[in-house]
Amino acid sequence: MVTDKRRWAKHDPESGIEDVALLILEWLAEHGVNAMIRVDPERLAEDKPAWTFVVSGGETCGGMRVDGASAAECLSRGVAELRDAGVEIPF
Repeated sequence: MVTDKRRWAKHDPESGIEDVALLILEWLAEHGVNAMIRVDPERLAEDKPAWTFVVSGGETCGGMRVDGASAAECLSRGVAELRDAGVEIPF
């Protein structure tokens, strides 16, 4: 497992999760977790949740996919599910 590099920005609890999205993805990668967030224009055109957050490997005990109507909703739900699975994300 990669050690913590202590380069994280201070998180403002009043800001949205979008402000730390890249830090969360980088933290997951440093802990052996494959992670990505994407938007699908075809699903957007069909009025379906267009954002997807996917993780696999590392501490995730398999994999996980979460869809949402916005990047913030998608990432928030994904982080909540990771925490429920025991992954201690520091943001």
